Amino acid sequence: MLSRAFAICFLALVAAGARGAEEFAFDAAEFSRKPLEFGSYVELRHDQFRLNPDGAFYKLNFFSQPRSVLNRSTAILKPSGKFSAGIATFNFRAHVERQVSSTGNDQANRFEEFSLSLKPHAGFTLDAGKVAMKWGKGYAWNPVGFVERAKDPNDPELAREGFTLLSADFIRNLDGPLQTVAFTPVLVPVTSDLNNSFGAPDHVNVAAKLYLLYRDTDIDFMFLSNGSRTRRYGADFSRNLSSNLEIHGEWARIEDAQRPVTNAAGAVTTTTSTVHSYLLGLRYLSERDTTTILEYYRNGSGYTGDEMRGFYGLVNNGYAQFQNTANPSLLQRALALSQGGYGSPNSGRDYLYLRISQKEPFDMLYFTPAVTLISNLGDRSFSVTPELLYTGITNVELRLRALFLAGGANTDFGEKQNSRRLELMARIYF
Repeated sequence: MLSRAFAICFLALVAAGARGAEEFAFDAAEFSRKPLEFGSYVELRHDQFRLNPDGAFYKLNFFSQPRSVLNRSTAILKPSGKFSAGIATFNFRAHVERQVSSTGNDQANRFEEFSLSLKPHAGFTLDAGKVAMKWGKGYAWNPVGFVERAKDPNDPELAREGFTLLSADFIRNLDGPLQTVAFTPVLVPVTSDLNNSFGAPDHVNVAAKLYLLYRDTDIDFMFLSNGSRTRRYGADFSRNLSSNLEIHGEWARIEDAQRPVTNAAGAVTTTTSTVHSYLLGLRYLSERDTTTILEYYRNGSGYTGDEMRGFYGLVNNGYAQFQNTANPSLLQRALALSQGGYGSPNSGRDYLYLRISQKEPFDMLYFTPAVTLISNLGDRSFSVTPELLYTGITNVELRLRALFLAGGANTDFGEKQNSRRLELMARIYF
């Protein structure tokens, strides 16, 4: 009932915003832009994975095809563009991928964004279609990203696929300490064929974000109704403490969060509770163009060390059973559990993220080296990723990156599928 009432209010607000266009003069600058904009890039990447035969996730994925190295080559085409005419703008971003690896070939073709935007005046915008929303201030994680797909902490700037939705933006600029107010209502329908990865079908999910710019501090309040996902509330903030130091944070409350928990024998119980996730971080730019990003993330939906050990025990028991009897039943049970929380990139509770990048060190033009550390603070396992980016060729990016994982038995990074990864990537823009 709440979702239906909110949806009615949403449509009423949209209508009111459209009528309100009569009260505003058109901004000529809005319509002086190019009517057609198009861009694209091709990405060619090769990855070599050194596998971790003692890791639980190696045993899950390679129990019937043991190997020590996995090679994978990927070609990606990402065309994007927009067409503007009057108050309307059509946006799209496509993803075409072909992958060849030691275990087989794969392909993916999809629109990551495909939407129509109407902007009758500077204070009102209506978007309909597939849109990649970006909620939250965190760099590696976004606990308040209620209507978007999760980031990959190992590549958080990677463009993500959106959901099909209807949203609006109402913006008002003010004089005084409260400088800007913006309200963004969102409707996300879910059926068996539409947005089915969002959650349970046959719901029209209602979300909203209220943005405030108060005394040079960005503040957001978020909400998602109970439906395909359980009800949740959130808030975030971002503020520049100085010209080169920014601090940010997020907090999310998720009601009736369900977690399947297993023991080493494969007995599964489901816990239901209200959980809280939060993030606190900073970004610092030194006088020498060294950028440091530091974040602490508390994953309220994550598993404790004992709960993860139960899952690892199930995998080890299943692997032993398969070796002795060729019966994969326990491994298949563990594999099904890994499709949810146990197999998420950061399935534990407490994480630290640190990234340091240096632009053109020692006057090495066009080179940007960086190193990234992600650590599970509970079991002290971690990954380290040094990389080197070169941009000295017009419209070309070259990146060399290595990923090293460290941790003992029954630890987050020690039980991963890989022990290290080497990546060479070329991205060509046109």
